[in-house]
Amino acid sequence: MDPLFLSRLQFTATTLFHFLFVPLTLGLSIIVAVMETQYVRTGDETYLRMTKFWGKLFLINFAVGVVTGITLEFQFGTNWSRYSAYVGDIFGSLLAIEATAAFFLESTLIGVWVFGWKRLSAKAHATVMWLVAGASNLSAIWILTANGWMQNPVGFAIKDGRAELQDFGAVVFNKFSLLQILHVLPAALVLAAFFVMGISAYHLLKKQQVDFFTRSFKIGLTFGLIFSIFVALEGDFHARHVTEVQPAKLAAMEAHWETTTQAPIHLLALPSEEAERNLIQIGSIPGVLSFLGHHDFDAEIKGLKDFPKDERPPVLLTFVSFRAMVGLGSYFILVTILGFILRNKLLEYPLYLKLMMVSVPLPYLAIEFGWLLAEVGRQPWIVYGIMKTSAGVSPIDLVQVATSLVAFVLVYGLLGAVGYYLIIKKAVKGPEPA
Repeated sequence: MDPLFLSRLQFTATTLFHFLFVPLTLGLSIIVAVMETQYVRTGDETYLRMTKFWGKLFLINFAVGVVTGITLEFQFGTNWSRYSAYVGDIFGSLLAIEATAAFFLESTLIGVWVFGWKRLSAKAHATVMWLVAGASNLSAIWILTANGWMQNPVGFAIKDGRAELQDFGAVVFNKFSLLQILHVLPAALVLAAFFVMGISAYHLLKKQQVDFFTRSFKIGLTFGLIFSIFVALEGDFHARHVTEVQPAKLAAMEAHWETTTQAPIHLLALPSEEAERNLIQIGSIPGVLSFLGHHDFDAEIKGLKDFPKDERPPVLLTFVSFRAMVGLGSYFILVTILGFILRNKLLEYPLYLKLMMVSVPLPYLAIEFGWLLAEVGRQPWIVYGIMKTSAGVSPIDLVQVATSLVAFVLVYGLLGAVGYYLIIKKAVKGPEPA
């Protein structure tokens, strides 16, 4: 082990943990805003109770997400100072905008929403919730813009040994960033939808507050069906752009070693003795990878062997992450279509309700696998084609990194345990009686 490996492990662990809370904040804020809008529109007190119940779960989740997000950004100064020095003019400006223009706005508006129930009119209060949802998603947009620049750097020039911003518009409207935004934010809505459906299914199985949780389930189902299909369709655009700007990642996604036309996809691959350098491929379907990358079954796809060995992503983890993400995404579409068919007779199908209850963790896994695919597939680059990850690590001692890694795991583990204990406790208890 060395400081580079431990720094990467620490950033991976903290980011994966942070991402257990961020998507639910993004998606549930919108769903709660819809529920409160329904209350304002109809005057139905059930929607008000729904707003308060799901809003409390949103607040618990938001609180833990904030703490983990703040400490996550510290690592750019502690563990990745060389990276920050090299690209700080670009990356730092995006994070600064996120913090000042989005995060602080989001935090302030949440305070207004929490303490404004008896001080604001119903319409004003609902408007504040929409502003909270907008600020939350705006914060994510700036983070994804920063990450998209790392994936496909544009709008800069190298001066005096560092990257300097030249075209802010090119950075903001970077196609890779826009496609990430259109993939991640809808995926967060899918996660929030399954969260709502899973908790609602639990109470419907117990026949507790049936009208309340049937309405909640149907709202979650609507979001889940629409956006699970949207994420799958947008993924096609994303795959074609990855083919254009990160061809090594596409090859690793399919363990594609030889440059060829009519490139196949493989349903399964097992590691051989050489593990990362070769995989035993099973169940090949000719031409599908060519179509995925170019919408042409006869198109040529560059193989991993045509990239230098030190510029190939870790193949096995990239391959598995891609399949897990796609497989789970397909599952979400199927179960929400089934739910749409059964939506008016949910109590008659307890097996389906049990399926939705145990499906709550799956969107979390899908998003985590998607992040692994995006970041591991970019390796060995921290800024694609510009700066390798090994060049961005801070000149720090192994013991320092090991100590901070252990501390992060312990503190984050405690925070996660407390956060999910409170969420589960509140979810099982259910809303206050009418």
